[in-house]
Amino acid sequence: MNLYLLVILVIIGGNYLLDAIIETLNVQHVSTELPEEFVGYYDAEKYQQAQNYLKENTRFGIITDSLFTPVTVAFILLGGFNYVDQLARSCNLGSIPTGLIFSGILLFVSQLLHLPFSAYATFVIEEKYGFNRTTLKTFILDILKGWLLTALIGGAVFSMVLWFFEKTGTWAWLYCWAAVTGIQLFLTFIAPVVIMPLFNKFVPLEEGELKTAIESYARSRGFKMKGVFTMDASKRSTKSNAFFTGFGKFRRIVLFDTLIEKHTVDELVSVLAHEMGHYKKKHVIQSILISIITTGLMFFILSLFLHNKGLFAAFKMKETSIYASLLFFGFLYAPIEMMLSLVGSMLSRKNEYAADGYAVTTYGNPESMITALKKLSVDNLSNLTPHPLKVFISYSHPPVLQRIKAIRKTTATLAGDVL
Repeated sequence: MNLYLLVILVIIGGNYLLDAIIETLNVQHVSTELPEEFVGYYDAEKYQQAQNYLKENTRFGIITDSLFTPVTVAFILLGGFNYVDQLARSCNLGSIPTGLIFSGILLFVSQLLHLPFSAYATFVIEEKYGFNRTTLKTFILDILKGWLLTALIGGAVFSMVLWFFEKTGTWAWLYCWAAVTGIQLFLTFIAPVVIMPLFNKFVPLEEGELKTAIESYARSRGFKMKGVFTMDASKRSTKSNAFFTGFGKFRRIVLFDTLIEKHTVDELVSVLAHEMGHYKKKHVIQSILISIITTGLMFFILSLFLHNKGLFAAFKMKETSIYASLLFFGFLYAPIEMMLSLVGSMLSRKNEYAADGYAVTTYGNPESMITALKKLSVDNLSNLTPHPLKVFISYSHPPVLQRIKAIRKTTATLAGDVL
């Protein structure tokens, strides 16, 4: 058997088994006894609902993976990629247009196959647990807008990468790295005012106690921003959140309208103080730098696999190409990507603790932060007791009980310093 094919099949099968094991352990780890911290926030029926929500989503995810994993393997073994490549080449266009057709067909078919599963998750599971507010019209428009953005932005970036690898020789990976990094930074700046409004409506927060409290806190911390906005998240879901987005004059605070409905002014300011902590502690810059470094690593390793005949033979390809090299490399890069993701998640969890600490020390109302975390967990039916392996592998935030424990420890330390 082709060595590359063997490695790829092991990676695909290994990822499937690892995910299935982690998700099964996570469900089995659920505590049927309500943690003491949440007494008064969850009643017995609501807590059981949260457990059922986790179990149903987990079961659906495993079923989905169990269907798509063998489909992917069969597509590789039966030469599906070569069939699509020959179809793209039959148009008799240049290498870049052919690459766009090749990748476009694969992406379009993949998304069509996933569409029924996405619809089921939205209109059956989310509906069953009271989250869904997405209409069929919004669901379809979101898909079409996503496809359009993928075609315009993704197509342009993909074309640029192909051009550099075709025209600039040994250092092509470096040019790609620089160009993609520039595009990523540019999109980060313009996303709040160009891309995000395509999906949601952003309205300046109306005058009142909440806006005054947020602006007062921001001034006290020397934090400049474009403004405070509400986002009509309720047109898709009842789930709540808040975030900062953009840089420089485009930087803005965004509150889900569902969040404002369910939280007090102190709780909302505490949540935003947490988000502000990420900026003040340079977590955002840190994240961008890590992304830039990992992008460079990816392009460098990719450059070593261009036109690799053994890799193309694994996918039963008759002809080699740069555009197919980019896609096939993704299968081999998966383990590296997973390791980098593990490191990123560990760092992210560390930063979340730091941002919580910043919020409670600068705003000075730790109980509001704790109450906000509890309400968010209940409103979103979050898993209060995830398995440690699940947290290690995929959690970008620490479990809520650990966050609350850390906040109480910070509060006790501050009280001790005062005494």
